[in-house]
Amino acid sequence: MIILRELKFLLNMRTLLLVAVLLFSSSINSQTEGEKLRIGYTSAAPFIVKNGEHIEGLNVWLWKRVANDLNLKYEMIPMQFSPMLDSLRSGGIDLSINPLTITSQRSKEMEFTHSFYASNATIAIAEVSSFDKFKLFVGGFFNFGFLSGLLILLFIIFLFGVLGWLFERKMNPNVFRPGSRGLWDGMWWSAVTLTTVGYGDKAPVTKLGKVTALVLMFGGLLFISGLTASIASSLTVNQLTNNPDGFNEFKDRAVGTIHNSGTEDFLSEHFFKNINTYENVPSGLRDLDHGNIKAFMYDEPILKYAIQRDSTLSKLELLPVKFDIQFYAFGLPKTHIELEQRISQRILEIVETEEWDIVLNEYGLAEF
Repeated sequence: MIILRELKFLLNMRTLLLVAVLLFSSSINSQTEGEKLRIGYTSAAPFIVKNGEHIEGLNVWLWKRVANDLNLKYEMIPMQFSPMLDSLRSGGIDLSINPLTITSQRSKEMEFTHSFYASNATIAIAEVSSFDKFKLFVGGFFNFGFLSGLLILLFIIFLFGVLGWLFERKMNPNVFRPGSRGLWDGMWWSAVTLTTVGYGDKAPVTKLGKVTALVLMFGGLLFISGLTASIASSLTVNQLTNNPDGFNEFKDRAVGTIHNSGTEDFLSEHFFKNINTYENVPSGLRDLDHGNIKAFMYDEPILKYAIQRDSTLSKLELLPVKFDIQFYAFGLPKTHIELEQRISQRILEIVETEEWDIVLNEYGLAEF
C-alpha cells in the first residue's frame, strides 16, 4: 500500500510538472506572438524606394504580402546598410527586407529565406564626349612607338635618296641633277618608291641604282607594313585604355562599390587593387560623375534605376558587362529558423503567381 501511494504521488507530481511546463511554454509563445518583429531596411531602389516617410518597391510589396498572409506584426526600422547587416548577425533586428545577396560567408552568420529574384552585377562608367574621343584619337599618334617609327622612316628615305643620287648623278643627270637639287631628286624618288606610289617621273638606269631601288622596294614594303600595324595597335590600345569594356580592364583602376556588399567581396577575391566603398549607391555614382573613380560596380537593376531617375547622372552609362550572378533573399538572425521556414514557404507560393509577374513589370524588373 505504501508503495502504491508513493507511485500515485510521483505520478501526480509528474502530471503537475508537465502542466506547468505547458503553461509556461504557452505563455512564452503567446508573448512572442504578441511582439512586433523589428524589420530593418535601407534604400535600394527599385526594391526599396523611400519617399519621405513612405516606402515602396518590390521588396516592400513582397514583405507586406507575406506579413499579411502570416498575420505577422512588425515595425519598420530605417538603417544604413553595414549596421543593418551587423544587427542581423547579433539579433538586433528580426529581419531585413533588403535584396540581400546570398553568399557562403553570410550564410555562416545569418539565415536566408528562399530566393525571390536573380540578378547580376555590372559596371557604370562616365561617358566620353565626342571631343574627348577625338583628342584621344589624335593623341594616339603622338606616342613613342609612332614617333620613333616616323624618324626611322625619314632616315630610310634620306639614306636611299642619297645612295640613289650618288649612283645616278653621272649616268642619269637629267633625272638626278647635280648639287642640292639632285639630293632633292633622290629624296623624292626614295619617298615615292618606298610608299609604292610609283609616279615613274624618276627611275634609275645604273646597275647599282637598280639594286638600291630593289632593296628599297622590298625592304620598304616590310617596314611600311610593320609601321602601319604599329600605328593601328597603338590607336587600338589607347582607345581600349580610355574606353574599357571588359571586367578585367579595371583591376588596376580606382573603382567603387557598396561597403560590406557581395560585390565588394567579389572584387576583393578577383584581385582588384583600388576599391573605394560607399554606404549608398547615389554617393558612389556622384563620385564617378566627378571623376574620383573610374567605375562603379554593383547590382545592375539598382544602378540602372538610379541613373535613369537622376538627371544629374545623365553622363553615366552601363557597360554591357555582366558578372557575379546574385540571388536575392530576406535575411534573418540564426535564431529565427522557424520564422524563416514560414516566410520562405509563403514567398515560394507568391512568386509562382501571375500577380508576381505583374508586380515585376510595374517596377521594370521583368527584363532582368
